[in-house]
Amino acid sequence: MAASVFDSQLYGDLFTSGDAGRLFTDSAEVRAMLLVEGALAKVQGAAGVIPADSAAAISRAVMEVQVDPSNLRKPTGQNGVPVPGLVSAFRAEMNAPEHAQYVHWGATSQDIMDTGLMLRLRQALMLIEADLLSTAQSLAKLADAHAALPMPARTYGQHATPTSFGAVAASWGAPLLALLQELPSLRDTCLLVSLSGAAGTAAALGAQSADLRAELAKALSLGDPGRSWHTDRSPVLRIADWMLRVNLALGKIGEDCTALVQTGIGELVLGGSGSSSTMPQKQNPVAPSVLIALARQNTALMSVLHSASMHQHQRDGAAWFSEWLCLPQIVLASASAARVSRELSAGITPNPDTMHSALNAGLDMIHAEALSFALAETLPRPEAQAITKTLCKEAAATDTPLRALVKRDYPKLDSAALFDAGQQLGQAPTEARRFATDVAASLADPAS
Repeated sequence: MAASVFDSQLYGDLFTSGDAGRLFTDSAEVRAMLLVEGALAKVQGAAGVIPADSAAAISRAVMEVQVDPSNLRKPTGQNGVPVPGLVSAFRAEMNAPEHAQYVHWGATSQDIMDTGLMLRLRQALMLIEADLLSTAQSLAKLADAHAALPMPARTYGQHATPTSFGAVAASWGAPLLALLQELPSLRDTCLLVSLSGAAGTAAALGAQSADLRAELAKALSLGDPGRSWHTDRSPVLRIADWMLRVNLALGKIGEDCTALVQTGIGELVLGGSGSSSTMPQKQNPVAPSVLIALARQNTALMSVLHSASMHQHQRDGAAWFSEWLCLPQIVLASASAARVSRELSAGITPNPDTMHSALNAGLDMIHAEALSFALAETLPRPEAQAITKTLCKEAAATDTPLRALVKRDYPKLDSAALFDAGQQLGQAPTEARRFATDVAASLADPAS
């Protein structure tokens, strides 16, 4: 098996991460770091920190020079970071030592790497956002179209009371909509530049360090943290936590879909189900299984990322390396789940006949709560509950539908309405339609 399923020739279509996968390649990292070096030179030239002609030469070279990541392997192994080797290779490729000497002026490796990381995380968030929005739209269509389609709600895997499939789809989509609404604030507060120098003091940049950092932030359309965050990994943690919650919300969809297509339930039909190598009848819920696996993977990786956020002193190689090992996997797992959910949600179809049969099975026990409240209109609540439990026991013992026993003992109750799932949905249709309306509103006003 490949070290990473996301760029595997075998598993790449199963755990597809789309364009996000290209953001976490050696070439993408080198390109991002060079863009940062170019922007840094540009703002330093404008501020007079380095000669303007050198700044122009560096900015131009960043767009023209190609540095082969394979040439950085040995110096990265020696130095523990790729930036020294990158700067050296870039200076050599510029072939203009009078200008090249000003590359990386006053910065440290972590400034360049963290800022380059933020450029790539910004792109990853955009890609995940687009797929989540598509998923939310598909779920909104299901919620609206099937707002009043009755189906069994289940707690602890057992029938509870009736709900609607539209409400189920809305319950899948509501967390996604909430996550999408968090993104503007997340971007504003977590996509940050870093320009703090060797030990976080920006000493080599002098009195202009704060202004240079602010200008670098503007040049790269990132936020200015107003301080060093070399050892405060909160921005990274918050972005990764958002991605984990994406995985968990989509994993929930995967869990429910897997359960609802299983033998004996079959209340959903999934598009693109997988086949077995030996059992012709099988239609395996592959996409839901991927969502579940990715959620479990990211849950585990987040614990590594949290522990990696504890740095000793002003920089901690071991902690930083641990972040490198798990953060790309967290991002790609989130991107993969968002991409898979986009396709899955567009192909979900409810099976109304099977849902209707499930509601009518179980000797009407799914309506027991409704019966207890109907009886409580004329009886004390504890007495109504006790009567309902007794009738349920009798129904199970005699294999007699609950409605028949109610008609026998309480003929004045409106059994037709009491045992009609369509009239026992409570707020389910309202919640389903509200979600569809909220999604439509968010599309009309993305800032909302």
